[in-house]
Amino acid sequence: MNIYAIRAIYQFEMARTGRTLMQSIASPVLSTSLYFVVFGAAIGSRMGDIDGISYGAFIIPGLMMLSLLSESISNASFGIYMPKFSGTIYEVLSAPVSFVEVVLGYVGAAASKSVILGLLILLTARLFVAYEIEHPIWMLSFLILTAVTFSLFGFIIGIWADGFEKLQIIPLMIVTPLTFLGGSFYSISMLPPIWQKITLFNPVVYLISGFRWSFYGVSDINVVVSIAMIVLFLVLCVITVWWIFKTGYRLKT
Repeated sequence: MNIYAIRAIYQFEMARTGRTLMQSIASPVLSTSLYFVVFGAAIGSRMGDIDGISYGAFIIPGLMMLSLLSESISNASFGIYMPKFSGTIYEVLSAPVSFVEVVLGYVGAAASKSVILGLLILLTARLFVAYEIEHPIWMLSFLILTAVTFSLFGFIIGIWADGFEKLQIIPLMIVTPLTFLGGSFYSISMLPPIWQKITLFNPVVYLISGFRWSFYGVSDINVVVSIAMIVLFLVLCVITVWWIFKTGYRLKT
């Protein structure tokens, strides 16, 4: 394992965050804070509890997941797309570095930035809403596992994309709508029975449900099923990345 190569890629990507601090950290935190102000403090104070939890506290896991998924995909996809765009990806591919080390560097940096962002949003939420974390170890585990999984997904998108427009298609047109419809602002038990069944085909439901369980001990889906779904998606992403480097898909052409 070439630790020096992993560290070099990781540090380069983390340094890019420092150069784009407003875009990478400040903007997502500010946007999420506005959600807390509107839905948590303003609207939440006029709504009843959900599963014994105040509405403002109930939406915290969903809002964190909304930012986490978007930023994980964005950080990882942009991180690998820019070397492709500038042509420096060929230097990486020709270096004595395995694809595992390349992935660990890029995905590790993207996941680290997403975890830091998630923790900052969690601290910011304390300014607007009172909440408790019933299972802090599980909360952190869900946070890291989700960040790594969707950073891998973003890495795949970055390789697949052949233009800046494509970098935004899946996050904006697919992931964000699925997150809003995945129980970020409500419990799926509040939906009519037919829509409850349809919602189960939304993979983000399992992420938000499991994450909410780590906060309050309540969930719409069994937590074991939620973990299994995240691990399954992680495995699929790992297999896809292995196939990309094995075939050179959109890397060597």
